Amino acid sequence: MNFQGSRRRGEEGIAVVMDFLLANAHLVLGVGGAAVLGIATLAVKRLIERAGRAAEDEDEKVKQKMAESWEELSSVSASPTLLKKGLEGVKHVAKAARQQKAELSEQPQTSSPEVPPKPGSKSKRLQLCTLTLQERLQQYYHTRAALHPDEVLRAQALAVDLCTEIQGFLRSRVPDMPLGEMRLGGSLLDDLQVVSADHACLLVPLQLEASLWRLIPGEETLLTHPLHWMIRRVNLEYFPRGLSYWDRYLVGGYLSAEAVVNMFSKAVLESVNWLSISSTLDCLVRPVLGGPDLRLEIRPGNGDVAESGEPPVFVSMLPLLTEEDVVLTAQPELTAPWVNAWHLSLYPWENRRLTRLDAADGGRRRHALKILKAVCRLNPSLRPLGAAPLANLILHLSDGEGDWSETSLHARFRQCVAELIGFLEQGALHSYFKPAVNLLSGLSEDQVDRMGFMLYCAVSEPEILLI
Repeated sequence: MNFQGSRRRGEEGIAVVMDFLLANAHLVLGVGGAAVLGIATLAVKRLIERAGRAAEDEDEKVKQKMAESWEELSSVSASPTLLKKGLEGVKHVAKAARQQKAELSEQPQTSSPEVPPKPGSKSKRLQLCTLTLQERLQQYYHTRAALHPDEVLRAQALAVDLCTEIQGFLRSRVPDMPLGEMRLGGSLLDDLQVVSADHACLLVPLQLEASLWRLIPGEETLLTHPLHWMIRRVNLEYFPRGLSYWDRYLVGGYLSAEAVVNMFSKAVLESVNWLSISSTLDCLVRPVLGGPDLRLEIRPGNGDVAESGEPPVFVSMLPLLTEEDVVLTAQPELTAPWVNAWHLSLYPWENRRLTRLDAADGGRRRHALKILKAVCRLNPSLRPLGAAPLANLILHLSDGEGDWSETSLHARFRQCVAELIGFLEQGALHSYFKPAVNLLSGLSEDQVDRMGFMLYCAVSEPEILLI
């Protein structure tokens, strides 16, 4: 229906009636009355015309907006991508509106506009927005990455008490087993653990006779893997099998790491009276069975985390062999399917190198490593990236970049993100000490894509990694 045309015809009819009344008013009202009626009628006519023009302008605007809306709707409907973006935009606007409303509701009400707001009344969100990347990194380190000394001491004390109990049990149960002094090791002891002090490593050194055993580097074995070493039994013609305690764990003339782990699993995890040890240590201690490693769980108090408020501590027993600066560990989960292979641990070399570099120039490489470890642990997309690739990333960068001072932490953080993207694109991050080892070989294609996307987003906005 044409409402606009009907309005125009109505206005023309009113004008004709007014003109007729004005033309004949002097016959009825006289000259004075006709003048008054004419002035009043003219005023009414102008009001009607002004209202008509405003309505026409409004109709034109509404019509134009409707046309634009139909054009946008048709373009969005034709493209699923635009439709998705449109919906995301609506959600974003709605979320922003809710946040703004919440922030406004949180602002303190003042009785008079002349009263200046207090300096401490600024919202925490506004303060965070004003922080530089350097300040955010320092804040993130102290609130997320670094552990409180009391938390570290608590976890270390639990692990040491458990270590004492296990070593005492083995000496009484298997007194002829040649073992060295058990001790703690790993990131908890070296101040490299982040987020939570929830795991520790119990090192169980095996003592081998130097004249009966020989360590063979991985490159010299049939496996040709730099990290898969083997331990050969030698001089059998002079020292027959059975002279060494460890001869009972030989497989094909080599000391089997898998056989050693199975022995400790039966001798410790399946044989110790854990209820008695739990009573002695005043905490719940139980083995974690079903996995390839030797792991124990310690829960403070009666084992109720909600009641005690303290998280459990997982302690991994790690049988190892040491010869000069070479450390071989029995970790079948890393050397499978080779039952005779021992894993060459590069962690001592990497930690020693980082410590020496920081001591030489007063750098903060270990500081940066802890931030990167915390970022990866707290971000689901980056969680598959372990500590070893991050440590080697910093070691590689240290060869070309000498400024690792605290004031340049933000620049090194950006550089680490950019370099890591490059390594993911190449699909390889080579070990600093063993260049033939690719530290990214264990990642799936989907994991690489997820990590790459997250890091690409952080190139322009690195703060998203610190949320």
